[in-house]
Amino acid sequence: MASPRVFNPWLIALAVVIPTFMEVLDTTIANVALRYIAGGLSAAVTDSEWVITSYLAANAIILPISGWLAAHIGRRRYFLGSIALFTISSVLCGTATNLGQLIVFRVMQGSAGGGLQPSSQAILLDTFPPEKQGAAQTLFGVAALLAPVLGPTLGGWLTDQYSWNWIFLINAPVGLLAFCFCYIVVSDPQYLRDAKSESRKQPLHFDTIGLGLLSLTLVCWETLLSKGQEWDWFNDPFWRIQILTLIFILGLVSLVVWEIRHSSPIVNFRPLLDRNFSISCIVIFCAFGVLYGSSTLLPGMLEALFGYDAFHAGLVLSPAGLFTILAIIVVGIALGRGFDARWLIATGLVIVAIGNFWMSQLNLDIAPVQVVWPRVVMVAGLGLVFAPLNVAAYLYIPQAMRGAAVGLLALLRNEGGSVGTSLGQTILERRDQVHALRLNESLDPLNPAVNSFLDQSAPVYFQQSGDPVATSQMALQALENLRQVQASSLAYFDCFLVFAVLAGTLALLVLLMKRSVVPKGAHIAAE
Repeated sequence: MASPRVFNPWLIALAVVIPTFMEVLDTTIANVALRYIAGGLSAAVTDSEWVITSYLAANAIILPISGWLAAHIGRRRYFLGSIALFTISSVLCGTATNLGQLIVFRVMQGSAGGGLQPSSQAILLDTFPPEKQGAAQTLFGVAALLAPVLGPTLGGWLTDQYSWNWIFLINAPVGLLAFCFCYIVVSDPQYLRDAKSESRKQPLHFDTIGLGLLSLTLVCWETLLSKGQEWDWFNDPFWRIQILTLIFILGLVSLVVWEIRHSSPIVNFRPLLDRNFSISCIVIFCAFGVLYGSSTLLPGMLEALFGYDAFHAGLVLSPAGLFTILAIIVVGIALGRGFDARWLIATGLVIVAIGNFWMSQLNLDIAPVQVVWPRVVMVAGLGLVFAPLNVAAYLYIPQAMRGAAVGLLALLRNEGGSVGTSLGQTILERRDQVHALRLNESLDPLNPAVNSFLDQSAPVYFQQSGDPVATSQMALQALENLRQVQASSLAYFDCFLVFAVLAGTLALLVLLMKRSVVPKGAHIAAE
């Protein structure tokens, strides 16, 4: 067999990052358009949340088994097939005529997209020599971090200017370009071709039970995160949350026990025995929880409390992307010069904590620029974390387990975003209730400030209604609206404070990691 044509590594990197960016973008691009989707398909807004849940559940099921699929199908073939299916299912999503169709097509889209992140990362790890691994991870980090940041902005613009259908249809030209580009420049390295030839000589032992347990566990998990707050968590009178939690725990325990004992597990948990990798999993899970949680809450705060539309709320988030790129470039240079990845990770997490703490100190009398800079600090801090974390995670993992490690880390990165979003919404609603009750303690007829507000409001509303009774009711309603805005703002700021504490705690966890400097001549490859 003739050897594949060799291309410039950076050309290959550009090719594989395009579909990764497209896939990660789709995890957030639909968030701002749910009410438009519900209206366009004549469905309830709460039911439209399954558009997000179905995608994340299908994506999560495929992520940990992507290494197994790539090894048995061939990484290049699997990667190109995932791009093609993702593009086709995106078009189908954009042309869906009812919510049921859209959910089915989103499951297809999530299943295809689950293989794009780990496959593209594995290709980068195999394409670049050890001394350039930091630079390669820099490019991957740009795609993985910028996509969820830009998703709400692009989704809001497409929905406002055209229709919700275009948040899916826009993937068609991008997917076609990515498929053609990758078809030309991507090839499997020799060791993967040898491994695939060897595997064909062996009987195929597919871990059907493992896949079933994995699917059951992740579907329960995603449903819990998506519907937990709506169903009042463990106070659910219909016992849906309690039953789902029980099934999730039993499924997870059964999955771990089965996969540890299986000779050819579909999810290999053995990479977690490495200290660096296990800590990296915790850090990436929580860091992406902070990213997705804040990325969901901030536009919601701007729209609910400051009157921004979806597009302008997204614009406030966008400038952070430029500074993220700068941070990632600096990290790539530092890693290439032998800088210990642990200190870059810890520094980035401290900066993330500072950015979230800054956000928690805001108030309702702010201009847009006063929201932009705390967001810039937070996302730039994540830019310092991502590439060094990937280097530290895989540095001590044997090559034979590298594929399983890539899939596990990608799964936890994805699930961290789901948990962060759910955690943010839960804290927001609970703290909103707390602050509303606390503010009520001072709103009584004996408070001079309350009487002054009502006295000053009465003439204004009397001119509008001409009815003394209606005037009194309108003044009280204005006071209630003011109280609710203040309670909501305090709840939002509490969420950012929780994220700041979480990021600061993670920085201490990094101290337990082993020294993470890529040695000259060491081979780091995936799968």
